[in-house]
Amino acid sequence: MKTLEVALGERGYPIHIGADLLSRADLLASRIDGRQVMVITNETVAPLYLDALRGALDGFEVHECVLPDGESHKTLSTAEHIFETLLSVPCDRRVTIVALGGGVVGDIAGFVAGCYQRGVGFIQVPTTLLAQVDSSVGGKTAVNSRLGKNMIGLFHQPRCVVADTGLLATLPARELAAGAAEVIKTALIRDAAFFAYLEDHIDGLLALDPGVVATCVARCCEIKASVVAEDERERGVRALLNLGHTFGHAIETGLGHGEWLHGEAVAAGLCMAADLSVRAGMIVEPDRERVRSLVERAGLPTRGPSTLTPERLRALMQVDKKVVDGAVRLVLLDAIGDAVVRADYEPAWLDETLRTQRA
Repeated sequence: MKTLEVALGERGYPIHIGADLLSRADLLASRIDGRQVMVITNETVAPLYLDALRGALDGFEVHECVLPDGESHKTLSTAEHIFETLLSVPCDRRVTIVALGGGVVGDIAGFVAGCYQRGVGFIQVPTTLLAQVDSSVGGKTAVNSRLGKNMIGLFHQPRCVVADTGLLATLPARELAAGAAEVIKTALIRDAAFFAYLEDHIDGLLALDPGVVATCVARCCEIKASVVAEDERERGVRALLNLGHTFGHAIETGLGHGEWLHGEAVAAGLCMAADLSVRAGMIVEPDRERVRSLVERAGLPTRGPSTLTPERLRALMQVDKKVVDGAVRLVLLDAIGDAVVRADYEPAWLDETLRTQRA
């Protein structure tokens, strides 16, 4: 097991990474204040891992809320269902919410934990690659609206993250590839050497080679923990973690949440960001090709869907948390491993990217 720390003072917490961690009662018990635990999971994950988690929580008063699976259920109405489940027990303000699942479960469980009785503790137990390398770390919680993704939320840090890499063995290939998109993104923003490592080892990651998986999860968590410690509430450098996401969120919203997986939309967004970076004179064409090639080798889309027009994508990109005074700020690449936030690009460059980067 490898343990990293998210250095946020009294809100700091450990990230435990390794195989066979789900049964480690000690990792959980030390982060639970009261007797009550509410496990939030979904109908796909529950049959696989809920019993094992309950075993690790022996001695606590454990309740559970099993949600339908899928991004389309990350809504205020689902959050209301969880609130009513908590109140019907009833759970007091010392309850600890445990998120057992992927990014959707983690996001909505954290959102509920941040709101219930003005904030209760929660623990992330991510079961997907995407959640282990990205969404479980950093305290961003949210639900979706039909008008925009993750636009209703708050910052609420977990008490700890337990990333059991052994749980990835049950992931469908499509979900695993979607998680690889966030691994590629993390390398692009901060670590050129890690990007080169992925070029050599992407097949091993998708084959769940234990050494490659451990390296990728640990490095992604190290980078994200560093960025979050520097800028917890995204007033500066943390926005770099959204490389590809303004394009990706527009794709997800335009198609209807759930048609494309989050990682698939981000993958296309990474290629769009690289294309716009070339047009802005920031990177050269061979760098754009390196991004496109790695995304393609991961089995991910390199272009946006043909069903969304450039005009529609542009309108959807206006509903983004990085928009300031009507200007869409985008995360672009100064180099492989060096991302920046820019709003001073020419609108014509963005139009050309949206026009040419369609399937």
